[in-house]
Amino acid sequence: MNTKFFILIFVLFAFVSYSQGQTQQDSINTMQQNQVSEQQKQITEAQLLEIPIYKLFPTENYWTFIKLDTRNGKMWQVHFTISSDGYQGELTLNSRSLVWSEEDEINGRFTLFPTKNMYNFILLDQIDGRCYQVQWNSDSSKRFVERIY
Repeated sequence: MNTKFFILIFVLFAFVSYSQGQTQQDSINTMQQNQVSEQQKQITEAQLLEIPIYKLFPTENYWTFIKLDTRNGKMWQVHFTISSDGYQGELTLNSRSLVWSEEDEINGRFTLFPTKNMYNFILLDQIDGRCYQVQWNSDSSKRFVERIY
């Protein structure tokens, strides 16, 4: 009977030790996964900070830049002046997003390329390759953004 009792105690002890070890191992795995997830989140946030949401692109006109929201393709014509009687401000080139949803907005998705014509740029969606002709002008009837097919 002592042998059976000893075997029973040994089996119970082994079972309890194994289950505690398993619980500790699960806790360690969960902690490691949380640390990896936190590190990935920090890397992603750092990358987002490195790629600006807004960029200014110079035109051949000394007083005019194009401001681009690199996430969604919205654009403004930005004018500055050094005299008190000159014009400064922003004129809308494109007020609508060129992506389907906010989830598709990614910093750096859109960029502008100048052309030989000082009033025209090519807007490139660097994810899906769509191109747009962007024409800036002080005259609102001559400003537009059109998809190039």
